[in-house]
Amino acid sequence: MTRAKRGGIVFRAGIALACAALAWQAPLTAAADTPDTSAGNLLVVLRESLGDNKQDESLQPYGTLRATLDGGREIELETSWFRYLGDMHIRLVFDGGQTMQSASPDDLARLQLTPEDALRLAVANLRRMYGTPDARPWSGSLMQVQGLASDLNSSYFLDREFWRALQSRHPDGVVVAVPRRGGLVYAPVSDEAAVTNLRFSAAALYAGGPGARLSSALYLFKDDRWSVFQPPRSH
Repeated sequence: MTRAKRGGIVFRAGIALACAALAWQAPLTAAADTPDTSAGNLLVVLRESLGDNKQDESLQPYGTLRATLDGGREIELETSWFRYLGDMHIRLVFDGGQTMQSASPDDLARLQLTPEDALRLAVANLRRMYGTPDARPWSGSLMQVQGLASDLNSSYFLDREFWRALQSRHPDGVVVAVPRRGGLVYAPVSDEAAVTNLRFSAAALYAGGPGARLSSALYLFKDDRWSVFQPPRSH
């Protein structure tokens, strides 16, 4: 199954949050398009947080978001968005096929899920619905991580089971770039030439690659944890 024609995330209420580079889109209008909001349909996506450089993986809620709609009306919106690591944040969403609907804190409460539990469930659902990630040669000694839905490749950054298995073959750790939503590339940290190649390739993709950009940083997975290997570029 591919998602080449998928639209963006659709929210229950529109929102514009320029400071976090989060784009407003119209709410769903057709009942038939409304996603299933059960636990088995919960997914997670990564998005860019311009100007951030968070140093740990703790999930930090955005809290109440305020926006001004066309016509000047101000609204407040609660979403299940969390600052995550470097210049990335996660959004918990319900899969609607061609669109996604942002989950709210009320949704997590209804499903009796903490944010951490919801993240683990969303990754398990990703593997069940769109396959386990597969590492394939990309450029030189760099490897690319792919699933069955190209626009969800970046979500496999959150698949700890995959990275744990990979580190068993690379005990010094792996350096990972996720410059675009469809691109997730890594190199063993022990391969200096590959890491140098990754730096330049990731910067080029972030600056002008296909699809929506995601992160300008590089990340290190080692000892079962993520850290920022190279900080995001300043804007």
